[in-house]
Amino acid sequence: MKSVFVYCEVEDKKVADISQELLSAGKRLAEKLGCPLEALIFGNELSDNSKQIAPFGVDRIHVADDKRLEPYSTLPHAAIAAEILKKEDPQIVLFGATPIGRDLAPRIASVLNCGLTADCTILDIGDHFVKKEKKEYKNLLYAIRPAFGGSIMANIINWDMHPQMATVREGVMKKEIFDKNYQAEVIFIDVDKIVKKEDFVVKIIERHIEESDVNLKEAPIIVAGGYGVGSKDNFKYLEQLSDLLGGEVGGSRAAVDAGFIDHNRQIGQTGVTVRPKLYIAAGISGAIQHTAGMQDASLIISINNDPDAPMNKIADYYIEGDVKDVVPKMIKYYKKNAK
Repeated sequence: MKSVFVYCEVEDKKVADISQELLSAGKRLAEKLGCPLEALIFGNELSDNSKQIAPFGVDRIHVADDKRLEPYSTLPHAAIAAEILKKEDPQIVLFGATPIGRDLAPRIASVLNCGLTADCTILDIGDHFVKKEKKEYKNLLYAIRPAFGGSIMANIINWDMHPQMATVREGVMKKEIFDKNYQAEVIFIDVDKIVKKEDFVVKIIERHIEESDVNLKEAPIIVAGGYGVGSKDNFKYLEQLSDLLGGEVGGSRAAVDAGFIDHNRQIGQTGVTVRPKLYIAAGISGAIQHTAGMQDASLIISINNDPDAPMNKIADYYIEGDVKDVVPKMIKYYKKNAK
């Protein structure tokens, strides 16, 4: 059985979280298929990076170590990845749905003449019967993602072109160590035999990375508001509750579009995916594009004046009422009971 491949992003010798999440997802797929899991990592001075990759159950790591490969630039990375994938002919290749993954994956798909499913939130293995051919294809990648504005979950299957490729959103796959002592075979790539001089025609003159002051992914408690909060002023109640609980404030796309909260705090399909211990959804209806980004929270409390809101169905607790009435009472009684 052909392998499952994961392209690993690296910055300052650290493998990105999204890549480790994909390695965990890739291992689950590889186990279902009974095949090896392999990784691609390109950069500079990567001698110790196998320790960040192998524990996720990776059988082989393809390393391209060259100072010209870091920071990332499109042409050399695309040339090396395409050459390795042509040679190895894997069944599945996964990339993060990041600026790098969204730049690199389509180029490789074009070179390999295969399909690519973008922004997946679920990956699985299954069979598919093609009526026109009257033939059943076994062990295909089910690349599942929200579609039509998040109103449905589309299961995208590619049975006639290989490899099957997908980009996956950050945070949707759980990062799990398979075996901390797992041993991987490391294969070093001769970069000079693959890249051409013209692959380095683009020079990075200046590079500036600004860290975000918002870290919703790591927040243990999130108080999120939707369009039902009513106004930007009403978000102050959510901020007060969040400060009291030691959490972060988030919002749905509708709240962001209405100007109630900044885009960097958006949760959902077009925002960030979170897994807090406590998620308080205030005035959020619960459309698929939002719930895809928070449904794995350990405890969900929904505050909504609509008893039929979809969010209430996935919530552990539902409070019926207006946000600007309910949240101040929550603040009042929390302070009272905390004394």
